[in-house]
Amino acid sequence: MFAVIKTGGKQYRVNPDDVVSVEKLEGAIGDTVVFPEILMVGGEAGLSLGTPTVAGATVKAEIVEQTRDDKVIAFKKRRRQNSKRKIGHRQHQTVVRIAEILLGGAKPAAKAAKAEPKAAAPAAAAAVADVPAAGGLDASNLSLISGIGPTIEKKLRAAGVTSWNEIAAWTEADIAKWDEELALHGRAAREEWVEQAKELLAGKPPRAKVDQAEQASGKDL
Repeated sequence: MFAVIKTGGKQYRVNPDDVVSVEKLEGAIGDTVVFPEILMVGGEAGLSLGTPTVAGATVKAEIVEQTRDDKVIAFKKRRRQNSKRKIGHRQHQTVVRIAEILLGGAKPAAKAAKAEPKAAAPAAAAAVADVPAAGGLDASNLSLISGIGPTIEKKLRAAGVTSWNEIAAWTEADIAKWDEELALHGRAAREEWVEQAKELLAGKPPRAKVDQAEQASGKDL
């Protein structure tokens, strides 16, 4: 028996025990997921075509690995303009093993989460509870960290980093991860974003404002 499933905007022909890579799904290794959008089912009983999906059909699978696809390079050059741009991207993927194809509304034996593509979320953000900022400052104002301008702040928010609490919990591995994914060019480590976030949470004034005050007075504050 085989089935044609739809997930992440793509279609896959699968059989039981097949291992396939699909667009990133929410879940950890060993978790069970169910694909509810079945476009076609085929077997000894014949072929069933969905309109658009096959009623009562689902595919149960187990997450084997959370990984990333090969890097894709986008290179653009404008002739005689002294202009060129090179950008790399590695798409997040989930490797699953197809467990069984269920028909007639049958339910999988184990409780499963509905398979829906989800953007990558930072591990530190999930592990750290938000702590109110001291000194009446807004902990979601990432621009108070020296070195985070409007462009970088927009990148961080799009990646799910929305407060000082999350940045303060970054490890060296997290810094390396975000440096690669957001093309920060070492700024997080060089400009001590983690230390700055911890200082802000402790109620200390933003370093950028202290630097400006020192320049205006000509004295060390």
